[in-house]
Amino acid sequence: MAEKDNIVLIGMPGAGKSTLGIVLAKILNYDFIDADLVIQNSCDKTLQKLIDACGPEGFIQVENEILRELNASKSIIATGGSAVYSDEAMKHLAEIGTIVYLKITYDQLVSRLSDLQERGVVLKGGIGMSLRELYDERLPLYEQYAEVTVDVNDLSITAAARKVADALKQA
Repeated sequence: MAEKDNIVLIGMPGAGKSTLGIVLAKILNYDFIDADLVIQNSCDKTLQKLIDACGPEGFIQVENEILRELNASKSIIATGGSAVYSDEAMKHLAEIGTIVYLKITYDQLVSRLSDLQERGVVLKGGIGMSLRELYDERLPLYEQYAEVTVDVNDLSITAAARKVADALKQA
């Protein structure tokens, strides 16, 4: 059994998982793992090319396989926003770390995300899926898996990272 010494960041695309994760890793003296980059490296394709090639469901399967095998220690793991679609992956991540949900409002999401297509965002409902539908679909999943929820609305990356570090001390 792996030691539960990692911190796993979940949340909507644009919530700051990757950027905040790097700052948090510096604050806590942890390593940083960007799960999206791990997926890209192991498949030798960008996320968007993977989604185009396999479709949303196929991508979720690939993401699940890679995340459920992920081994890390004293690391901040920034997951892709779609990681919560993979129950196996989330169970594994919960075994090796504390799951922290970076919560943003729908309005913040809209202001932070310009182009979903370029970001490699998994739209389970297909290309016509609206941002509102994506938000409404994922919100209950983030809440279900979260062990610690941190509201990062209107915070700079550094302030948000400090808030997460403080929340972890109290957890």
